[in-house]
Amino acid sequence: MSNLRQQFIEFSVNAGVLRFGEFVTKAGRLSPYFFNAGLFNDGARLGQLANFYAQTLLDSGVGFDMLFGPAYKGITLASATAVALAAKGHNVPFAYNRKEAKDHGEGGTIVGAKLEGRVVIIDDVISAGTSVRESIELIKAAGATPCGVTIALDRQEKATANGQDAAESAVQQVEQHYGLPVVAIATLGDLLRYLETQSDPALAAFHPAVLAYRQRYGV
Repeated sequence: MSNLRQQFIEFSVNAGVLRFGEFVTKAGRLSPYFFNAGLFNDGARLGQLANFYAQTLLDSGVGFDMLFGPAYKGITLASATAVALAAKGHNVPFAYNRKEAKDHGEGGTIVGAKLEGRVVIIDDVISAGTSVRESIELIKAAGATPCGVTIALDRQEKATANGQDAAESAVQQVEQHYGLPVVAIATLGDLLRYLETQSDPALAAFHPAVLAYRQRYGV
């Protein structure tokens, strides 16, 4: 596991964003862990998170001209990542969408910079892939080119369709259907390696449950 990935998992655990126990997912699965990016909810945490996004994006080698954040969580993620990129010497525009179009002021559904060139979508996770699909449609409709997606955590688990497990994860479906790279700051595999190397017995105790979940639902 790269140092950046390990640091991100540790940061998420310390921030209470990554928690362990028993949680029911959108798919109805009983998960031993829960990742809630909405809890990166103060300036210091958001700033650190944005640094992880920015460095991961730069390290990925994906070429891009601007950022796009899907409403709602993507709005702060893309904005903060743009600030972090500028601090690293990569000043790029960003935009985001509103759920309902305005007919006054700047109007429309897109706020921020004009969508043009190669656009990276910044989001927290990909569960069903709905916000990514909507973002791709918005970007293409503006005449720009979606070139990749950057997320915080790849759960690496099978997607569901009509209550049935699919062969691929939602991330893999996005990559295959749209031909776009999805770059995650960390993955479930990174989380397992983090728990494996824990000196804190309270955290290490969750490794068997997370491993069993990966073995049952993983891709």
